[in-house]
Amino acid sequence: MTDTSSKNPHWAIMVHGGAHEVPSEQEEAARDGCLEALQAGRAVLEAGGNAVDAVEAAVRVLEDRPVFNAGYGSAQNADGGVETQASVMDGQTLDVGAVAALVGVRNPVTVAAHLLREEAILLVGDGAHRFARDIGAELCDPDELIAPDVAKQTSDTVGCVALDIRGHVAAAVSTGGLDGQWVGRVGDSPQPGCGYYAEDQVGAVALTGEGERIARLRSAGRIMDRLSRNTPAEAIEAVIREMAARVGGEAGGIALTADGQMGWWHNSPHMPVAFQAAGADGPQVYLTRHEEGAHGTTSH
Repeated sequence: MTDTSSKNPHWAIMVHGGAHEVPSEQEEAARDGCLEALQAGRAVLEAGGNAVDAVEAAVRVLEDRPVFNAGYGSAQNADGGVETQASVMDGQTLDVGAVAALVGVRNPVTVAAHLLREEAILLVGDGAHRFARDIGAELCDPDELIAPDVAKQTSDTVGCVALDIRGHVAAAVSTGGLDGQWVGRVGDSPQPGCGYYAEDQVGAVALTGEGERIARLRSAGRIMDRLSRNTPAEAIEAVIREMAARVGGEAGGIALTADGQMGWWHNSPHMPVAFQAAGADGPQVYLTRHEEGAHGTTSH
């Protein structure tokens, strides 16, 4: 369990690269990818941009890095194809944009972000692809999202949460799903209150792990309910422990509160994380191991 506290920050941002075992040869790439993603989102916030744009910018970087199971580097389903899922939520308006079973799009999170201001909150399959084409998203041959020589992961959604200088929060997640999953399978990542949530005056959360287990417990919503009385790490830990006890499974997550307190916890072997708040000395990047615990609080 890890928390960071920030007193009245102008902005704050946190990213994760997925709850899974990271092979030793990929550890540096995982840390570097999280740091690059953090820097992309931080640049938006430092320039006075909004939290929604920041989380999209950060997750796009993770989608472009083959070490992560999102966008390029996604898992392959039972037919050997790639079907991606992504979501963005605006904590100010409670607008949601999500896509699932999306084929042949390089950055699914951008498609989800474009859906934010539409009445529909979730598009799947051919409908999601048609929307992606209509908004001018970068399309590709579906096989181009399969990265060679990258170790397969079982659960590896990436995510970002952010707080901007106007006090608004946002969350974004993206995933290539599970290796060998059923064609058309949808996990927790496109479902608000399951794999993610964001609401001003409360905070934001982005989860990763075994999607069916996360969704059964409405995990993101339960974490949000706890943020008023627990630190982010405590809230995540309590819900993931309850999940594991009731339905089993591995998961992890990041969360921040409306006043910029950040934290993370996971019961998976590893979870790469990076975070920074305004006024901090610099970005912090970790690839924590579950058995290390990582308890503590740092004030900036």
